[in-house]
Amino acid sequence: MNFEFSPQVKELQRRVAEFMETHIYPNEARFHAEVETNRKNGNAWIPTKIVEELKPIARADGLWNLWRPKAHGGTLTNIEYAPLCEIMGRVAWAPEVFNCSAPDTGNMETILRYGTPEQQEEWAEPLLKGEIRSAFLMTEPEVASSDATNIQCRIDRRGDELVVNGRKWWSSGAGDPRCKIMVVMGKTDPDNADRHKQQSMILVPTDAKGVTVERALTVFGYDDAPHGHMEVTLEDVRVPASNILLGEGRGFEIAQGRLGPGRIHHCMRIIGQAERALEVMIKRLQARVAFGRAVAEQSVWHERIAQSRIMIEQARLLTLKAAYMMDTVGNKQARMEIAMIKVIAPNMAQQVIDWSIQAHGGGGVCQDFPVAAMYAHNRALRLADGPDEVHRAQIARLEMRKHG
Repeated sequence: MNFEFSPQVKELQRRVAEFMETHIYPNEARFHAEVETNRKNGNAWIPTKIVEELKPIARADGLWNLWRPKAHGGTLTNIEYAPLCEIMGRVAWAPEVFNCSAPDTGNMETILRYGTPEQQEEWAEPLLKGEIRSAFLMTEPEVASSDATNIQCRIDRRGDELVVNGRKWWSSGAGDPRCKIMVVMGKTDPDNADRHKQQSMILVPTDAKGVTVERALTVFGYDDAPHGHMEVTLEDVRVPASNILLGEGRGFEIAQGRLGPGRIHHCMRIIGQAERALEVMIKRLQARVAFGRAVAEQSVWHERIAQSRIMIEQARLLTLKAAYMMDTVGNKQARMEIAMIKVIAPNMAQQVIDWSIQAHGGGGVCQDFPVAAMYAHNRALRLADGPDEVHRAQIARLEMRKHG
């Protein structure tokens, strides 16, 4: 493995970092002020003006859809995208500016990989252009969704239509008024002896009759507006049978293919947040005096800073290895490495951010600094795309298989 980035990637790193310095960091306060203004006016889900203003600039600068894999019209491999995704991830709302945010990237890749030419033209193209947004509906409140075979949402074939009934939650982005399409997983054949062939994935327009966004869910009190995580009911929702992806009974297969890239993108962004948490931790320690000397001079903080650097580097190297394997041997062969980084990265970030909160004192748990929101976001990622326990179980199974 050679982790030396090409001149093209190094130049993109420089340009993305410069964009962040010029356009993102100086506008963090404005972004949050816009969200709060919208909230006071009764709708926190209205897209912010600052993000919409910055998108054309990013696109004109050639920093648009950097996530897009080479196999589906992009120019970068996973290992080449990794350092760029990390830089964007330093600010939670920044990836959208580059059209590189979840769940859109996962949905776009799903439609590009598994959709028909007609589905790609109708939905993938406007998503790639940033004209619309999307949501992914898989998790359900009534079952342990860490086991996807538990899903209860029903998709019944009636002539040339599919009829959908179910309740979903943690449907990220479903409250956004720009969200026009949802990728929905449900059961089309619940009696199939193969539990992994009972499910299908379909495309459901958000304006279809019977689709209702019930409420926004909070994470430790944060509603993540204007993006948000919604609870959605689907009641006798009818869509054309042609809206099925890949074919009936192939939903679990699609989920595995979708979640691999989604998981590694999460890990890349998390590493960026951990880097920023360490950076603001050090700045805070250097700026404060306690008991007659700079807090940064106290040995306990030397230990925590050093350990943070070690943990970040470990997570980054394992993430780069996973990206390398996805590029060279494919997502299936890289599933152990993907599972490992999905455990390592959020746990690493959670610890680094926790130390950063401690360094900030009372300021660390309020809205005056970014670390409290970082902590809430990263703690949730130990559950998103599968909880730690599921990934550890997979790692153990694959490891034991090596020994018969």
